[in-house]
Amino acid sequence: DVKLALGKEWLLTNGLGGYSSSTVLGVNTRKYHGLLVAALNPPINRWILLTKLDEELKIGTQTYALGANEFHDVMHPTGYRYLSSFVLDPLPTYTYEVEGVTFQKTVFMPYMKNATAVIYEVSNPLEKKLSIAVSPLVNSRHIYSMTDKNALKWNFIQKHLGDAVLIETSDSLSSLILAPSQDGSFVEESWWVEKLFFRCDAARKESSVDDQFRPGFFSFSVGPKETKRFHVLAVAGRTGDEAESLFSSFGKTTEALDQLIREELERRKGLVARFKARYGGLVVADWLKWLVHAVDSFIVYRASTRRKSVIAGYHWFDDWGRDSLISLPGLTLVTGRFRDAQEILLTFERYCDKGIIPNRFSDKAGDIPLYNTVDATLWFFNAVLQYLKYTGDYMFVQEKLWTTMKQIIEYHIQGTIFGIHMDDDGLIKHGPQLTWMDATTPDRFVTPRDGKAVEIQALWYNALKTMELLAKRFNQPNKTEKYRSLAENARASFSQKFWNPRKEYLFDVIGDFGADASLRPNQLIAASLDFPIVDREMGEKIVDVAWKQLWGKYGLKTLPATDPRYMGTYIGDWNHRDSAYHNGTVWAWLLGPFVTAFLKTKKHEENWRKFAFKTFLQPLFQEQIQEAGLGSVSEIFDGDEPHLPQGCVSQAWSVAESLRAYVEDVAFVRPAHEKALLETL
Repeated sequence: DVKLALGKEWLLTNGLGGYSSSTVLGVNTRKYHGLLVAALNPPINRWILLTKLDEELKIGTQTYALGANEFHDVMHPTGYRYLSSFVLDPLPTYTYEVEGVTFQKTVFMPYMKNATAVIYEVSNPLEKKLSIAVSPLVNSRHIYSMTDKNALKWNFIQKHLGDAVLIETSDSLSSLILAPSQDGSFVEESWWVEKLFFRCDAARKESSVDDQFRPGFFSFSVGPKETKRFHVLAVAGRTGDEAESLFSSFGKTTEALDQLIREELERRKGLVARFKARYGGLVVADWLKWLVHAVDSFIVYRASTRRKSVIAGYHWFDDWGRDSLISLPGLTLVTGRFRDAQEILLTFERYCDKGIIPNRFSDKAGDIPLYNTVDATLWFFNAVLQYLKYTGDYMFVQEKLWTTMKQIIEYHIQGTIFGIHMDDDGLIKHGPQLTWMDATTPDRFVTPRDGKAVEIQALWYNALKTMELLAKRFNQPNKTEKYRSLAENARASFSQKFWNPRKEYLFDVIGDFGADASLRPNQLIAASLDFPIVDREMGEKIVDVAWKQLWGKYGLKTLPATDPRYMGTYIGDWNHRDSAYHNGTVWAWLLGPFVTAFLKTKKHEENWRKFAFKTFLQPLFQEQIQEAGLGSVSEIFDGDEPHLPQGCVSQAWSVAESLRAYVEDVAFVRPAHEKALLETL
């Protein structure tokens, strides 16, 4: 089924924000697909440099095209006709069968290098020689852009480096080196392949036609009765010198490349081995191994801080503050990556300004981050609390974060940007489009939520209680009392204003307009945090209504289907998609707070934990992980059945929160220092 196979995508990452990705048929269906997508300012400024490699196999006088591309209304060539298998583990590998010849193609990305290698193994049982031509399709564009060769103000320049070729652009924006293994040669024979069609972008009503430059081809041969391995290597840099420097670190033989592959596979095996060692009593099923590997894909190096950060989702998201901090426990603490957790906290702490943690970083080097968020800052406090629950490392918090944390609270009390301030009732008031429900269309905020959003108050209270705990630990009695009093006041005001007695759940927003009684999943955060702003009885009612009206197989709906604003499909142009984004669309990350709150109300009893796994997590782990982004979890799903995956095919907080809820709440393996820490108050 070609259509079904085109919906299954694989992804390799390199720890820099760069990636390699396509479909299991080798047909690129998105403008984001490419064999080498390099982060030229890690982890952002990602450029498509090597789109793909298309192969031709010549047996005698017959030539077989193994590549596959889609144009408007036609596939050409259709090399997937010869595809006998595709496997993802341990690396994406295509196997073709032609006249008894087995042709295998494996894609590999070395860790912390802007490079991709494609390794070929060809088994020739015939009495005749085989000729193989590998044609690179190259580009030089940002992942958000498209190339129209007739509109270009630059051109490609080729420079031979022995059998390798350096391909640069006349505007000097990027450099790419393509090189064969020592038994191959490059033949310069250039032309443009015009109007490749990307069906996923067309479905999103976005630009969907792209031109590719073919600089020539690499020639290889396989003798009669011979099995041979060879490769094509692609390395990238901002300049030719940078690309050549990286290229010089690679050997010319496929055997030298094999050593890099072994090292990377050992590194990845180590991730799973450490997870197994950490949770000796857990059965590490295949889906759990995939989640541990997926975790690794999101943790990236940020050049501006020289520390780790978190890519929010592939293929198009950068490192966002909110997503990073919500994801931090599942990505780094549950998996025992405590040093990575420190670095991520320091990355965002460094850019804290006027008491606000960045919403996201600019894609351009030197540009200041964007600060249009009210919740990222408050999630920072929760991330610090979770870090302490797992590590007990108060010294790091006191020496590196405590001063900034105190400043943040003061800025919130006094007032800061975007109308964010503590109101007279002790709750946080803020402007529109500052929560995670931040979608807009050209003429409106889809879910403005200005005023006092429910989860912001829950996070504020949780932050104040965290500060009270830390002030007590750091022997600062005046601060301890101050934070205790602020928290008590906030909780009292919340209890008075946010409970909707008629509906028996929390208002979503209290604003100047009154109270918004929309049933949304945001209230689950109030019941799931370590310092819940609601009592157990309220928590039970919140969980019950969410389960009955918002549950959507792979996550929680953002509105119930009974709401007149509900939009059950996330399709069409930007306006339609953003209108649906938080008005019915299912979000997988909400599984985290939902499962946590659900099992808290059930006191984590064993029968309920088994029920929660089978009902809430198993569909995601055992079904969805084999769809869309293979081995990972999608960002969102249609609100309507069958809840088709949408958005990013691999999303950090979808993976992180489902994994955290599984370990902490379903398996009920609690953080080592949790009990001692929470008993401090």
